[in-house]
Amino acid sequence: MKKLHFELNMGAAGDMLAAALYELLDGEQKAAFIEKMNSLGLPGVSVSVEPSVKCGINGTRFKVLIDGAEELSEDAHHHAHHHDHHHKHSHDHHHDHDHDHDHDHDHDHDHDHDHDHDHDHDHDRAHRHEHRGLADIEHIVSHLNVSEACRENIIGVYKLIAEAESKAHGEPVELVHFHEVGALDAVADITAVCLLIEMLAPERITASPVCVGFGSVKCAHGILPVPAPATAHILKGVPIYAGEIEGELCTPTGAALIRTFAEEFKTLQPMNVDGIGYGMGRKDFAKANCVRAFIEETDEVESIICELCCTVDDMTGEEVGFALEAFLELGAKDAYYIPIGMKKSRPGVMICVLCDPAMRAVIVEAMLKHTSTLGVRESFCRRYELSREVETLTTPLGDIRVKSAFGLGVQKSKLEYEDLARIARENGLSLREAKKLIESARRG
Repeated sequence: MKKLHFELNMGAAGDMLAAALYELLDGEQKAAFIEKMNSLGLPGVSVSVEPSVKCGINGTRFKVLIDGAEELSEDAHHHAHHHDHHHKHSHDHHHDHDHDHDHDHDHDHDHDHDHDHDHDHDHDRAHRHEHRGLADIEHIVSHLNVSEACRENIIGVYKLIAEAESKAHGEPVELVHFHEVGALDAVADITAVCLLIEMLAPERITASPVCVGFGSVKCAHGILPVPAPATAHILKGVPIYAGEIEGELCTPTGAALIRTFAEEFKTLQPMNVDGIGYGMGRKDFAKANCVRAFIEETDEVESIICELCCTVDDMTGEEVGFALEAFLELGAKDAYYIPIGMKKSRPGVMICVLCDPAMRAVIVEAMLKHTSTLGVRESFCRRYELSREVETLTTPLGDIRVKSAFGLGVQKSKLEYEDLARIARENGLSLREAKKLIESARRG
């Protein structure tokens, strides 16, 4: 079982989370990740990583370049414009970049403004400053060169932010406009984290309580308290604390990413650490300005699984079957239905989906979309499972995959059905005959 834990003693932000996760990859995976990020299809966007040292600790900084230039992060400007979602943006910025809460986490750095530029003639940068709504973000994400599950996670992060901004500013979600969070470098940051989670494929993700900083932050709405209203809304139900650093340490995007993937918030529990990633910010503090990610891979057979259920009595068999296929394509571990009796003695079905806790938001949305239900029930169960391996066996009839499971004194194996069926068809055999011949070849 692979476990991932985030230590958020200096807040949470997209690029710091991405850098910490990047350090957990092996050399080949790192090259593949950078290549993937640079083939996303975002115009003018390229990514790179560079070594960074904070308080004597070596780590990595994740950089997003737009037309070859790195934009200053929102944190480099006190996060003053991250909440500038619903208004005309002013370029007349008066920031003291040496102030103590000039928190330069190089976070998810959705802020696209390099304030030393001449905005009157830099039309390309001005174009990147445009406000984007959720529909615009969904359009951009729909064209990214990533898996469908990754797209769903990216959109899920943005929906969390949009809902938080809607609550904070009293506007309908569909009228919320992203500025820094909608910039192309922000899309790259958020995509990077979702892609890295997919590549690492942890079965359980936890995070420490979130340090949010304290004090106030200047934005176009005025002087806001820290944590900012949108961040505070996203982190409802999550343990947070101020810490010793004055300023905004946790961005709305960082909060939304952590909220999307972490299934539990607690201090680091006993684990046999196999890897540690350090994601560095740009600013120097008395404390190391980093996010740490710990990963452990063990033969432990106990894990937590999320069970999502709904009941319907007005769907056809075809509709139910289509829905189950959609859930499995999104990454559900299993999806099935059970015939039940419902109100007014009507026959119906209970649709059940099993998934990793980190996937529950994506699956819930899909269940509401693909079924006629008005609500979904959620429960968490402990699951005991055997470790699994897949090997390819070469036989006179052709190659066939063999799935093996072992643990707790138990060992079993099974021929992959699709390969077995193919061999049977190609050789004019029944499934039973093909299986018998292959088993004989294995013993021989």
